[in-house]
Amino acid sequence: MARISDLEAMKAAYAQAEESAAAGGVPIGSALVGEDGIIAVGHNRRVQHGDPIAHGEMDCLRKAGRQKSYRGMTLYTTLSPCMMCTGTILQFKIGRVVIGENRTFGGNEELLRSRGVEVEVLDDLRCVALMERFQRDHPDIWAEDIAE
Repeated sequence: MARISDLEAMKAAYAQAEESAAAGGVPIGSALVGEDGIIAVGHNRRVQHGDPIAHGEMDCLRKAGRQKSYRGMTLYTTLSPCMMCTGTILQFKIGRVVIGENRTFGGNEELLRSRGVEVEVLDDLRCVALMERFQRDHPDIWAEDIAE
């Protein structure tokens, strides 16, 4: 099977972010990709489920279920991962993370890199625009999401 491209995988993550936004949630999406393609996708469901740890990356990993190893996988996320999601990436030894954007929220790229994770930031303007719109229209929910 042909390996999925970063742009294809980010497109899947972005579709999840849009799905979350349409449901009134925080527009952050994620996709977990292995050798054979997309294993799972997910999005931030904090608002929808009233769950403080239901970030996009966490939702995606829950949907992926148990994996023998995450080492050869890539996690795609539309926004730079927070400390909780960064810790989960490190805990599961996910070897590569591709981030849609880090302009609207500077996450933990350097921490990930310092622990041997390959990190790429695409600076995807669609991801930037989606988060800027959300932060402008829902500052209270955004502040809650990042514990401000």
